[in-house]
Amino acid sequence: MSTPATSIPVMSFDERYRVIRSRDRRFDGQFVTAVRSTGIYCRPSCPARTPKESNVTFYATSAAAHEAGYRACKRCLPEAAPGSPQWNLRGDVTGRAMRLIADGVIEREGVPGLARRLGYSTRHLTRLLTAELGAGPLALSRAHRAHTARMLLVGTDMPAADVAFSAGFSSVRQFNDTVREVFGMSPLDLRARRRRTRAGEPVAGAIDLVLPHRGPLDAAGLFAWMSARAVAGVEVADDASFARALRLPAGAAWFQVRVGADDRVRLHARLAHLGDLPVLVTRVRRLFDLDADPLAVDEALARHPELAGRVAALPGIRVPGAADPHEMLIRAMVGQQVTVAAARTALTALAAALGERVAPHAGTDRLFPTMAAIAEHGREVLRGPAARIRAIAGAAAALASGELALGPGDDASEQRATLLARPGIGPWTADYVRMRVLADPDITLPGDVAVRAGARALGIPSDPKGYAAWAERLAPWRSYLTAHLWAAAPTSRRASVPTDSPLQEAS
Repeated sequence: MSTPATSIPVMSFDERYRVIRSRDRRFDGQFVTAVRSTGIYCRPSCPARTPKESNVTFYATSAAAHEAGYRACKRCLPEAAPGSPQWNLRGDVTGRAMRLIADGVIEREGVPGLARRLGYSTRHLTRLLTAELGAGPLALSRAHRAHTARMLLVGTDMPAADVAFSAGFSSVRQFNDTVREVFGMSPLDLRARRRRTRAGEPVAGAIDLVLPHRGPLDAAGLFAWMSARAVAGVEVADDASFARALRLPAGAAWFQVRVGADDRVRLHARLAHLGDLPVLVTRVRRLFDLDADPLAVDEALARHPELAGRVAALPGIRVPGAADPHEMLIRAMVGQQVTVAAARTALTALAAALGERVAPHAGTDRLFPTMAAIAEHGREVLRGPAARIRAIAGAAAALASGELALGPGDDASEQRATLLARPGIGPWTADYVRMRVLADPDITLPGDVAVRAGARALGIPSDPKGYAAWAERLAPWRSYLTAHLWAAAPTSRRASVPTDSPLQEAS
């Protein structure tokens, strides 16, 4: 079991002030600095002169600074910082709410929908978030829209009206007013400040963005992971890029991620509905773990002699997330008791038979099947033990009907208990899904054969009980330990299956 995320210490005022004096980029996005004498707020690494301590107030989010009457610094543009890793570290209501807000739940379902997903009344949720962050859910959602608007104004040639609706604003006037209030300039003035990095005319319907992240980034490891598991027709991956077709709330989308020699993460996308862009960006960030704090992770892991060499060889290792939580559960269940290659073959056959066709683009031509399609026809396509096929079809039916809910805003312990209560799902699958869907940084998979092989290769106890006990010292970063052990496992074992596979338990 993971150590509760709430055990992570909160930085004091003095610690944060030392960060802004040193202009430490590692903390960009983790808090903002509001300066009373100027009325602006900045990211920690802002190059401006460090303000006096008596003039400084620190806020956990830009939304709280907005609510307190501050505007964003024009010099450091704090909205352009990576997201805070705290929302993945924290499994409390605040962390769950922030993940759902980033996924666009308020735009689609309103504050009542967000409150319902979290199990609170609208009034009580607003009270909780305001007390914790200094801003309620509407203000937090508005700050997220402002961030998306800035990203599009600076990074694309989209008309301002398209930017407004793509960012989730209900009107151009609301968009103009918010941008002026947050950034202290009009949308056109904000666009004029951008650095033009490419020549030529933009491609109609295409969006190209740079996604901020904290370095270092083990891009080669991420692309290798994606390539080994890419479902033909749905995904295409090589050692330098990953692309896929994806179903979003308002329609289909296609995206490609590349990491250049400059270490910038570049997103190229085509969407059926531009309003899905904030959701797509959030899911790509989650898929590539771009809001992680790699220096903190590497520092914690490298303290242990068994891992120091691995961390030096693979700085900035990431834990791949999930672009679609429902799809992630099906993929995990199909992958039980078989190698990665066999799971990929089975999933490719499932997508070929049941996936919705979309316009071909760069090697992709279909979406991963809907849960309804798998529930109705999966038994005709899937091969293997009857118990596994029944379990997969049953899980898909439960997801399609809403009987089973699965998403980034779930309570971790409740999600695990719910999954374990279903036929054919054991501890490995429930914890693996929690790692990928919730971006939980502190998951151990002691029964995973590849984890145990990697542990053995590094001189770490490899029996499940011994490994679990040894790994306790690495909380709350055990998911990153797991990623290192997967990478350290001999190639022949990386594709192995967990020894505690739920279908072995059930059989």
